[in-house]
Amino acid sequence: MRGVLWLAWRQQRLMIATGTVVLIALTAWVVHMRSEMMTLIDAYGFVPCKGWNGGCESVGTFLVLDHSTGPIRALGTLGLALPALIGVFWGAPLLGREMETGTFKLALTQGVSGRRWFAARFGLAALFAVIAAVQIGALVAWWWSPVSNTLDGLYWYDAYIYNATGPASVACALFGLAVGTAVGLLVRRTLPAMAVTFAAIGTATVLTRFLRSSWIDPESRITPGMTPKRTVGSAWSTGEFGYLAPDGREHDINTPVCQTSGEELRQCMAEHGFIARYHKVYPSSDFWTFQWIETVLYLGVAAALVALVLFVLRRPTTTARAAGTVTATTAGSAAAPAGV
Repeated sequence: MRGVLWLAWRQQRLMIATGTVVLIALTAWVVHMRSEMMTLIDAYGFVPCKGWNGGCESVGTFLVLDHSTGPIRALGTLGLALPALIGVFWGAPLLGREMETGTFKLALTQGVSGRRWFAARFGLAALFAVIAAVQIGALVAWWWSPVSNTLDGLYWYDAYIYNATGPASVACALFGLAVGTAVGLLVRRTLPAMAVTFAAIGTATVLTRFLRSSWIDPESRITPGMTPKRTVGSAWSTGEFGYLAPDGREHDINTPVCQTSGEELRQCMAEHGFIARYHKVYPSSDFWTFQWIETVLYLGVAAALVALVLFVLRRPTTTARAAGTVTATTAGSAAAPAGV
């Protein structure tokens, strides 16, 4: 290892070492906690009731969920916050501190292009971001899998699970790094860049969560007549349900009719001409569809931000300004003794 890559390693080794220690500690903690959870499952019996299905609850099931849900949620929260942590504490200072202190200008006078200098620094940071996101995502998924989508536990669409696992979590980590890097380059001051980065990543996360249900159409589960409705199970309910008319028109449940059950429901449906009930949900299999859509979006924006950084760094004015500043500083330093 030598040249710009060696310099990048020297400047980022503290962050990499700290992150490595944290990942090792997390792995040891998860192994211990999951082992305890599996011991409870073997000792008390555990019925994996997928969804809110009645008739399969047991004391052992609730005991296992009470023991595991909180810690898994805590680890999932770390996975959820990882893009912001990477963007704020690694991405924003990556170029922002160099611009603020002037060391970037010195690098450009040593026969190293701005793009090459950037590629070494960003590439090393991106590699560790991917490793961290993959490892935390794998730990969350491994720990959660025995109790997944069970009764009052955690479900695949909960932010603690969805945002911490799958390919979108890795893409979002790279997105966070790219946002911080671009903001640091443009703002050129570390602390303001960190604040802007946090706001940008937080806004993007909330916006993505808000728009997620519009990526694809939900599945409409139709229940003819008085046939018992299919349970929601592990599906993500949209909250849209009601009644169907013979012409296929949907009548929302909020319509003040037929909000009863049994014989009263049958009579009410007959009176209004309803022939079926509907409920719109996203089945658990849609997890991967949502994940790949968001993966493409995050990687696309990240690539655009990296391209923006490369464009700014290759501008002749940037190199000229850097070289001129360093030359002037060097000349001033050399002249100082003569004045003394």
